[in-house]
Amino acid sequence: QVQLVESGGGLVQPGGSLRLSCSASRTIFFMNFMAWYRQAPGKERELVASLRAYSTNYAESVKGRFTISKDNAKNTVYLQMNSLKPEDTAVYYCNLQDRWGDYWGQGTQVTVSS
Repeated sequence: QVQLVESGGGLVQPGGSLRLSCSASRTIFFMNFMAWYRQAPGKERELVASLRAYSTNYAESVKGRFTISKDNAKNTVYLQMNSLKPEDTAVYYCNLQDRWGDYWGQGTQVTVSS
């Protein structure tokens, strides 16, 4: 089992930036899929960004603004979010998968508002 803890959320003005972190309780070296999802009130959870091997994928709504990355030495996955918009407001969740399981964090709130 792997525990994931997200951090870095908060309140930011439109146009601002945040970096979310997802810290794992053990090595992420063997994770074959890493992703960030978000869920806004009244909406379904959606995939925002994913990383598989060295390939990344982004939702159309965040392309060019968000970047997913990882640091194996720190057992951490990041989501750099720039040029934030009010419609980016949501709870953001990290998801990691390996051959043994599918792991989720508890979520971190991101609110974009002036």
